[in-house]
Amino acid sequence: MIAAADWTAWTCRVRVAVTDPAALDEARELLTDLMADVDRAASRFRNDSELAALDGADGAWAPISPLFTELLAVALRAARLTDGDVDPTVGAALCGLGYDRDVEEITADGVVVAVPAPGWRAVELDKAGCRVRVARGVRLDLGATAKAWAADTAAGAITAATGSGCLLSIGGDIAVAGLAPAGGWRIRVEDVTGHPDAAPSGPSAVVTIYDGGLATSSVRARRWQRDGLWLHHLIDPHTGMPPVPAWRTVSAAAGTCVDANVLSTAAVVRGNRIWPLLRTARLPVRLVTADGQVLTAGGWPEERAA
Repeated sequence: MIAAADWTAWTCRVRVAVTDPAALDEARELLTDLMADVDRAASRFRNDSELAALDGADGAWAPISPLFTELLAVALRAARLTDGDVDPTVGAALCGLGYDRDVEEITADGVVVAVPAPGWRAVELDKAGCRVRVARGVRLDLGATAKAWAADTAAGAITAATGSGCLLSIGGDIAVAGLAPAGGWRIRVEDVTGHPDAAPSGPSAVVTIYDGGLATSSVRARRWQRDGLWLHHLIDPHTGMPPVPAWRTVSAAAGTCVDANVLSTAAVVRGNRIWPLLRTARLPVRLVTADGQVLTAGGWPEERAA
């Protein structure tokens, strides 16, 4: 029997599900505590975070916690794997689009300013010494990978602590650990992560996973209007603006949620240029075009056209 809890955090839907109902309370507590730690380390929206403190380092080496070191290492690895298309130096770009506060608090007035990202090589990380040097004026945003890392890490911690199989979803970033239920974890993928018992809106599919992670990146999620434009949180680092959407939604499965997220995010940013990376990655991917047609690659189950 599966037990689950749902709530909202980080402006997205969060779900924890366990195969042992007795483990649910501890699982929720472990996930909540980890998300709070990640928020204190890497939030752009709180003045007391480690990330905010780097804005005042003025290009000098700054000490950081082991947690922030890990989060930054994951973000820099994503940048290397995608040749900078998933880049942690887009903080100023997001602020230029008005995303300098919780997305629900963004107002429609104001000017949109395109701020191309300086690039991930502007960040020097000393993992052994838990130090970082960020070039002067560079602002970081770890949102592209921190959510997925939290899902992977919390899933492993829950199974280790309780012995229960578990599934975690943080805004479409899904990780599973431990023994899956009979028949596996059944997951619905769609444009915007909703309650699993609600009817889907737009093209959707149900897939089954037993381990690893699954991530969905969508231009339909975390959207806002500013200066007469509809904007979203997925940024092309080269332009500082949301990319022209060849794909409105991309879902990918991989051995970890982080790797699935890196691929799905890179696909949205690259658009039709993503095919060489997909051939190299050889991972199951589902791509939804701007007009709702569905393409699949890498062994993702084929679907009927929307």
